[in-house]
This record gives sequence, structure tokens and C-alpha cells, in this order.
Amino acid sequence: RVAIAAENCLEWALVDLALQQIGAISVPLYPTCTLEDARYILTHAEVKLAFAGNAVQQEKLEAAMAEAPCPVFRLDEVQGAASWRALLTAGKAGDAGELARVRDAIAPDQVFTIIYTSGTTGRAKGVMLTHRNLVSMVVSTAKHTGLPRGTCRAVSFLPLSHIFERAGVHYYLHTGTAVYFSSVDQLSATLSEVRPHTFSAVPRVLEKVYDKLAGKARTLNGMTRKLYIWALHLAEQYEPGKRYSLADRARYAVARQLVYNKWYQAMGGELRWINVGSAALQPRLARLFWACGVVVSEGYGMTESSPVIAANPFNAKGVRIGTVGVPMPGVEVRFADDGEILVRGDNVMAGYYKEPELTAETLRDGWLHTGDIGVMEQGYIRITDRKKEMFKTSNGKYIAPQAIENKLKESAFIDQVMVVGDGEKFPSALIVPLFEKIREWCAEQGIRYTSDQEMTLHPSVHALIEREIKRFNHFFGSWEHIRKFTLLDRPWCVDQGELAPTLKLRRKVIAERCRELIERMYAHQPELA
Repeated sequence: RVAIAAENCLEWALVDLALQQIGAISVPLYPTCTLEDARYILTHAEVKLAFAGNAVQQEKLEAAMAEAPCPVFRLDEVQGAASWRALLTAGKAGDAGELARVRDAIAPDQVFTIIYTSGTTGRAKGVMLTHRNLVSMVVSTAKHTGLPRGTCRAVSFLPLSHIFERAGVHYYLHTGTAVYFSSVDQLSATLSEVRPHTFSAVPRVLEKVYDKLAGKARTLNGMTRKLYIWALHLAEQYEPGKRYSLADRARYAVARQLVYNKWYQAMGGELRWINVGSAALQPRLARLFWACGVVVSEGYGMTESSPVIAANPFNAKGVRIGTVGVPMPGVEVRFADDGEILVRGDNVMAGYYKEPELTAETLRDGWLHTGDIGVMEQGYIRITDRKKEMFKTSNGKYIAPQAIENKLKESAFIDQVMVVGDGEKFPSALIVPLFEKIREWCAEQGIRYTSDQEMTLHPSVHALIEREIKRFNHFFGSWEHIRKFTLLDRPWCVDQGELAPTLKLRRKVIAERCRELIERMYAHQPELA
């Protein structure tokens, strides 16, 4: 087992490919993982060799492996540090025939990587993926997307330590697509420089693009500002493939000419396809990109399925916004009696490393039990909740928090939500407002404040969010209505341990840190009418 801890770069991909050639098993670590997590993963996987992207990663790896040290090679060039190029040079001096024999002896069902899950529900598990798993997913994705071969450019900025981006890079190589490595922080500059045709993203990335667009409205004046806001609202209502009236087509044509084309150029001017996964994508965001002429395909998967299970088609007629699309070619999907999504195919993992009982529990009767609850609507899958995240109120009613959270996040004023209420009379919500939009609204209302905290405590802001909650409560049964809420003054983030590296909520962490706020909501205070 060989660890790789680095930001996305060419060397990361080359080392990964080299390890596959000799049958070694890669163990990627998120660059942002804590020392404690690194120590657990490296010890559990019994890593014998490691690659670090920089001094910080090297120090973390060496500290994590202090009791059982192993060689650490740097991917960047630093005087005095062992470089990965030393292995490259040694390899060139070796026997090419021996390498060929080793490579040809590798069987499709051999493990090529162990990826430790983000641990949103407890200690991280080592998912064993085989060469067959990866190849099946690359071939399946190519069939599904129909990306033109040998003519496109892609940007890779999601962590290669996750199978979503890693399989994506292999898919790019399979289709002859040029890959440019970047990061989320550098994405804006990279888009302008590379002018990519495609990339993979998590919803949070698209939300940041939206925040920037919404925030720009505050810098404009007069008719220009009104036009900009009108175009933004129009984009949020766009429906791909819909037959619009002549008047509606004229409206979108005007908006495209005066506003959307500027947004499109800011994204490089040649962007055509975006793959979105890892969490639920707000429909308004998908519609906005579609209105700009960019295909947004929301999909669904998990590390255990290498990772894609389903995805939306790459065309206006086939896409169904609000769903995660149709099962991928070669992937079978069925539903258990309780609605849990079950998956079977060459993409399903070999099991969890050193966890035979957990493997047997997850891979039952030949099917991967995903733990996700969903429904099939005319061939398209809609995710409704996580099985383990459902809870019961004191009235005996089950609450599916994710369904409520995703609906509330459709509000233009709400960024992050966590629904709570296990064992209580009703569900409540911890809400992180969409600060850029709230600031814009406050400016329109003439509301003054000195900090984000003061803004979230303002009665008018509280009333605004209350109206939004009441508007969305109508989509649910009375026992599912959010009765109380608390506004937080900062977003949850990975660095604070509140989000997993895949940006999923770490509910236990958030609940513990916000325990007093939650208890206060269930004290004797008035509920929403």
C-alpha cells in the first residue's frame, strides 16, 4: 500500500498510473485531512511508502507514521528532499521486460486502490476498488456522455483523492481529452486561461459562481441593475427542452445577448458540459447554467460504486432537473421494500478493507445496499433521503431531513440547512443564510448592521427567512413542517470539521457544537404560525 497526499497535479496522476502498472495499491489522502485521520488511515492500511505534495503534507505524513516510519517522496522539487523523480530515474535503468511481465500478470479483479470514506457517520472505512471497477466506470461514462474524442479540454480541480475526480481523469484520458490541473481557489483564473469544454464539480462550486453573480447586482445602478436582476431571475426559471412561446423566446434572447453571454465568457467562453455530483444540486443553479448554454448533468453515486450509479443525459430533451438521472450503462438498480437503492454491476467495490462483517452487511445477495432512499420516476431516479439520517419525532412520525433540507435550499436566501428534532415534538432547522443575497436584500430595505452576526439577528431578516420556511412547508406533511429555526452567522466548512471533504454535513459534529442553540429552540418559545 502506497499513500498519496497532495493537491491535484500532473505528478499525482503519473504516480497513480505507475502504481497501477506494478500492482501496488494506492491509498489517497485528502490534502485537508487532520493528523488524527491521517494516522488512522496510514496505520489501518499498513502503508509502506508515501508521496507528499509539499512540506506541510510531508510533515503530516511523517508525524502520522512516527511509530512505523516509511520513505516519503516529494512530488514538488525541493533541495534536500527525496524526490519522486529518483524513482523515475531508477525505473528507467531497470528491466523493461520485467515491468511488462508484472503489468501483464495483474488481474482485473485485483485491488488497485483503497479509498477511505469521509466518515460522516463514524470512523472512515477503506473501500477496496479493483481495476475492473475503474475500467467499467470509465467505459460506461464514455458511452453515457458521448464526449467528442480527442478534441476537448478539461479542468481537474476536485480532489484526486476522491474517486469522483480520479475516475473523471481516467475518463478524460480514455477519450483523448486534455487535462489541466487546478484548484477551487484558482478556478476563475484557470477558466479564463484554459477555456475548458468540461469539468466535474460539486454543487458548492456552482453555488459560489451564483453568489458572485448575485453579489455583482449590488455594484450596479439604475436600469443596468434592474436588467441584471431580471435576467438572473429569468435564468432561475429556465427549463431545458421546453417549447417556449414567441414572447418567452424573445425575453431569453434579450437576456442572453445582454447578460448571459457575459457570464458565459467569464467561464472561458467554450464551456459546454459540467458533471455535478456528491450532493444535491439546487434546481435554480442547474437552470441558470442551462440558460447560459452550459449542459449541467447531475448524477448520483458513492465511493463503493466507483462512483457513478446514475446521471442525467447530456442533452436538453433528456435531462430531468431535480433528479439524478438514469442508471449508467451496465449498472443495475432496484429498490428494497423500504425504498433503499440497491446496485449491481462491475462498478461495485470488492469490499471494505479488514471489515468482513461490514462488507457482508453492505454487499448482500449480490447487491450493494447504498443506504440512500429514492424513487424511480419514468426511468429517472430521485433521491429522497439517507436511510441512516432519518429520525423519529416524539409523536412517532419519521422525518427525512435531507428532503426538507434540499427543498429549503431552493430559496435564494438560504445557503446551508440541517434539520434536527430526533425525539422532539417537531423538526427545527439550523440555517446558514446566503449572505451575499441577504446583504443585497438588506441594502434594498435600508437595513443597517455592523457584522454578519448582527445581520442574522435583525428582526426583518428573521422574518424574511420565516416567510421562506412557511412557503416551503406547504410541500410537506404537517408533522414535517419546520416549526422553529436558528440563523447562524458563518457557513459550515471542511476546515472546522463540520463538512466532510466531499462537503456533506457531519451532522454529529454540527449537532454537538450547536447543542445549546438546538436546546433553546425546544425550550418553551413560540412556534411558527
